[in-house]
Amino acid sequence: MNCKHCKAEWTPPANGSLTSCPFCHKPLNEVSEVGELYPSVKINNLVWMAENLNLSHFRNGEPIPEIQSNEEWLQAGEQGKPAWCYYDNDPENGKKYGKLYNCFAVNDPRSLAPEGWHVGSDKEWNELTFFIGSPWVVGRNLKSKTGWDYDGNGIDDFGFGGLPGGYRLPSGEFNFVRCEGRWWSSTKLWHRVMYVEDDEIFRHNNHPGYGFSVRCLRDIG
Repeated sequence: MNCKHCKAEWTPPANGSLTSCPFCHKPLNEVSEVGELYPSVKINNLVWMAENLNLSHFRNGEPIPEIQSNEEWLQAGEQGKPAWCYYDNDPENGKKYGKLYNCFAVNDPRSLAPEGWHVGSDKEWNELTFFIGSPWVVGRNLKSKTGWDYDGNGIDDFGFGGLPGGYRLPSGEFNFVRCEGRWWSSTKLWHRVMYVEDDEIFRHNNHPGYGFSVRCLRDIG
């Protein structure tokens, strides 16, 4: 396979079909939303973004508040207000891991996902897990090949590129970058976790004030 933009050549993943170049990240087929370009990958007839969401506005253009201080992050969770942040409030982390969003941003009626996309539901995450096969190896198949500490890298068979972006507690503290990846689903409070020491993927239900990563899927029909 080759890219018309950078001319790179590569062998596509055996179990997934890339829609953007893994080298220059430009779309092989048009994937552009609100000025952002997102690599994507087709797995079991569903097209997932191949990196974490990194938008700072809702679909209608209204801004999502960026909250840096622990006190204001805690208040947003207690008051049910949407918020995002970079891990450790460092924009450099956003370039790699995207943004962390609280559950109120994910479930806001103005829609966190760009036009033509939606935040993956708990059902869609289940479908992804069941398609890959044994729950004992799903995490290893979805983890990125680099970036995880303690030899926790995956094999990324499907081009999903799951990165350990860490998370933010409801109280505002940041934890476990390079050791955990956590992604909200659109099904309120349910999310998925990959741990550095495990090959599994875990399904948990947590407080809406947590800051987790987000993955979107392309709408069907």
